[in-house]
Amino acid sequence: MATETIPVIDLGPYLAGEAGALDRTAKELRFALTEIGFYFIVNHGVPREQIRAVFDQVKRVHDLPVERKLAYKINPHGTGYLPMRGNTLRTSTVQTGTKPNLNEAFFVKREMPADHPDVLADRRYRGTNRWPSELPGFREVVVGYCNTMEGLVKKLVRVYARALDLPATYFDTPFEDCQFSLRMTHYPHQEGPVEDEFGLAPHTDTSFLTLLAPNDIPGLSIRTQAGTWIDAPAIPDAYVVNGGQFLQRWTNDFFLATPHRAINRSGGERYAIPFFCDSNIDWPVAAVPTTVGPDKPPKYPTTYYTDYMAWYQKRNYDVLNAPDLQAAE
Repeated sequence: MATETIPVIDLGPYLAGEAGALDRTAKELRFALTEIGFYFIVNHGVPREQIRAVFDQVKRVHDLPVERKLAYKINPHGTGYLPMRGNTLRTSTVQTGTKPNLNEAFFVKREMPADHPDVLADRRYRGTNRWPSELPGFREVVVGYCNTMEGLVKKLVRVYARALDLPATYFDTPFEDCQFSLRMTHYPHQEGPVEDEFGLAPHTDTSFLTLLAPNDIPGLSIRTQAGTWIDAPAIPDAYVVNGGQFLQRWTNDFFLATPHRAINRSGGERYAIPFFCDSNIDWPVAAVPTTVGPDKPPKYPTTYYTDYMAWYQKRNYDVLNAPDLQAAE
């Protein structure tokens, strides 16, 4: 199989419960994540109408006046509005000296009830979401989509387990109350080229896995293991999936966290909806048994979500370094 092409994995047989489909799909996944680090999924079961509905809501929130969006400015929990050029990828090992990213985004995480013990304790990354009051229906559509994505992740992690020669249920408990973040991004058209300015500069994700919703407007590029950049095609109804830094820690670098970037040269506005997912916030992230041994010691210390993400956001999210938000921490 070519390693300069992003593979397409058909989830249909596995999701339908066909005999042998889980292990066949796992074999394809293993190739994708050890050779390319990205793959497409088709026949994933997410209704086209639900995807279209959430894109409509993303446009609605970004059509609000800037002063209204700033009323929901991102907080230390990582929920709310990230202004245009509000983050700079200083932790990237791929690109140095980049300008702030030319995008704006609205983040939501798991919908937490106000009386949840983590909310009452103001536990980092377990706060309530920030819902624009002027957008009726926004919350319901977005929460429904997050629920669908979480359900798909719980099916996908069984494929990951088998791809790592683990029992299919290995990740079930770690991902039972998984941490996730939906990033609803708006990329304005870029006249180019502008040196070191990107919609999203070259970087690797932090997540165990990222699901990027099908998009008619291309803009994503990935860097192959050979060091060349290839554009991800827009495949109808196909999600783009990749792993990040937590996946590397779980697999002792067996699975890749592939660098990627985004530039919108479409001539119009581009919206993107990545869903980043990790294990339970309290789960100790360490290399799984099949990726370590006498000649393969763990490359990373045991990692916890809160510590890692607090470090990452402090380095990259300029808006979180504002005095008022530092005080909130």
